[in-house]
Parts: sequence; structure tokens; C-alpha cells
Amino acid sequence: MSKHGKRYRNLAAELDESRHTLDRAIELAKGTASTKFDETLEVALRLGVDPRHADQMVRGTVVLPHGTGRTVRVLVFADGEKIKEAEEAGADHVGGAELAKKIQEGWLDFDAVVSTPDMMKVAGRLGRVLGPRGLMPNPKTGTVTMDVTKAITDIKAGKVEFRVEKAGIVQAPLGKLSFSQEQLQENARALIGAVLKAKPPASKGKYIKSASLSATMGPAIKLDDAALSAAAEA
Repeated sequence: MSKHGKRYRNLAAELDESRHTLDRAIELAKGTASTKFDETLEVALRLGVDPRHADQMVRGTVVLPHGTGRTVRVLVFADGEKIKEAEEAGADHVGGAELAKKIQEGWLDFDAVVSTPDMMKVAGRLGRVLGPRGLMPNPKTGTVTMDVTKAITDIKAGKVEFRVEKAGIVQAPLGKLSFSQEQLQENARALIGAVLKAKPPASKGKYIKSASLSATMGPAIKLDDAALSAAAEA
């Protein structure tokens, strides 16, 4: 017996192996929407890279034009004047060793972590807890910075971090299905465009081998190459 319901199976069978434009794929995803909650639209990109090699790692961030539709709780490790700056910028939690102690004891009521460079001596001790959850501050993603205002503002506005997984796949949220067609299209183009720009020089052959969209509870909807070309030109 399939773990998926009849509605899902019918939709998956209807989609079959067809590939769709970005516009049509979003329409189809909206057609799979649940009436029980506002699902998230996600993109999955299978890349022609081997992330086991450091020179083929794909990682980056992008601020989606229309955000992700979710409220992000930001924790900031800061000291001195930067505490006030972080609080005024909208940080949900600000502090130092006392916050680190709470996290080590199992507290995880936050979705993103920012740290000033001088406070990485505190945040760095939390690698085993924050690392596996993708929450460790990193200069490459703009979360280790003295400009905590910009870091917090970007995250709250819908900044998405993407990173290729072991299987060569990048997965990222594009917003809620309640967003308009145009909002989801613009978010998708921004995300796919950022992944295209992050192509490592060591990557040879076709970079994006396949791409698909899916709602939280819906089947994968494959995108055609034209959809990716449009994102590259956006």
C-alpha cells in the first residue's frame, strides 16, 4: 500500500515524465495545494558536480525578492555596543556565553545565527550542535560580520542559504503556495540564478542536470531547460 493518498498518486501519474515551463510548474504545484495548511514551494536542482571535491562545492545565499513567507527567529552572538545594534535591528535573542550555555543544554528556539567576529570564540564551541543543523555562523554566508544590522535585515527579509548535498542536489524553499504566481516566479528565478552564478570553475559538462518544483506534500514537477535559461537571463 502506497504511503501517499489517492489524490497525490493521481497527480503524480498525470505529471508523469513531462517537463514544464516555470510558469506552468508553479500552476501545477498550486493545484496540489492542501486546504489544511499553507504549504511551501521548494526547488530541487541536480547538479553536475561532485561535492566530495572541495573545488566542486556549491554554496551561497540569495535574498528572495518576496521572502519565504515564514517568520525567522534570529539569534546573535555579540558584545558591547553590538548588542544594542542587534536588538534595534530586530534580533530575537542577543548575548554571549549565557546563550551558548543554554544551547549546549538543549535550547534551540531560533532559526538562524549571526556572530560578530570577536564572538566566534564563543559560537565556535557550538559546532557539534549548530553544524549538523546548518546554523553555524560562516563568513561566506554573511553570518560572521560586524554589520549585524545588514545580516539580521537580510535574514528577516527572506535570505536563503543553499548548499549542494552529497548526492549533488541543492534544495531550497521558494515561498508559500499562497504567494501570487508572479511572486513565486520571481523568487524561483532569483534562487536558480544564484545557483547558476555559483557554478565552480572545476565543474565540467552540463551544470544543472535536472530541476523540479514541489509543494510540501505534493509530487515533483519537472522543469524544462527553457525555465533554467530564463532564470539565467533574469
